[in-house]
Amino acid sequence: MPDLLTQALAFDGLAWVILAAFVAGIVRGFSGFGTALIYLPIAAQFMPPIWAIVTLASMDLLGPAPNIPAAVRNGHPRDLMRLLCGAAVMLPVGLWVLGRTDPEVFRYGVSVLALVMLAILLTGVRYRGRVTRTMVYGLGGAGGFLGGAVGLPGPPVILFYMASPHGAGVIRANTMAFLFFFDLMLVALLAVLGRLETLPFVGGLALTVPAMAGNLLGAWLFHPRYEKIYRSVAYLLIALAALSGLPFVHS
Repeated sequence: MPDLLTQALAFDGLAWVILAAFVAGIVRGFSGFGTALIYLPIAAQFMPPIWAIVTLASMDLLGPAPNIPAAVRNGHPRDLMRLLCGAAVMLPVGLWVLGRTDPEVFRYGVSVLALVMLAILLTGVRYRGRVTRTMVYGLGGAGGFLGGAVGLPGPPVILFYMASPHGAGVIRANTMAFLFFFDLMLVALLAVLGRLETLPFVGGLALTVPAMAGNLLGAWLFHPRYEKIYRSVAYLLIALAALSGLPFVHS
């Protein structure tokens, strides 16, 4: 196992990836979101696209696991199943696109999507229409496709599902459970397809340490009185991570 871990972490830019996991954890700890938006643009600069996605998935499995039983109980199980069914249909399509995407295109795509998501968060744009059962399947499908293609399953679910008739607690529980089960689904499907490499999976598990340390630090730093400041810091860090992955930064 030590040899396997050494191989998994033997790549250029390891320090930057560890820092990205740690900072993403801090932001997640005091804002509740942002892990993929910070981690992926940086990780994609130093590892193949599939490695970036697998390390993120395995890194995100252990941290939320203790909270998932409560999330399932407090959520809306039927909607959760609709989201996951939609994701299950479109995840293979997203992985097919990922397998045919140039690493540089992937890196730029992740950065652009992170900036788009940031712009939406900053402007406060929200879907105000009615979310039907059919739309929930579609949101899960959109999340599954984006999760497979660029490792970002959350944005469509978060931005549109917030308009569902459920209360904030139910929406938060379903979103948390969806992202967790999506990661399990992704890892399982890659294993079935023979595309799950051991090294990035083990590397992601190792990155759980700095990610959880950052999460604990972020939660310790958080104070409700300064929520707007924390959110502004989170937005700034997301912007810096996303911009670092664009070509003009390295020209």
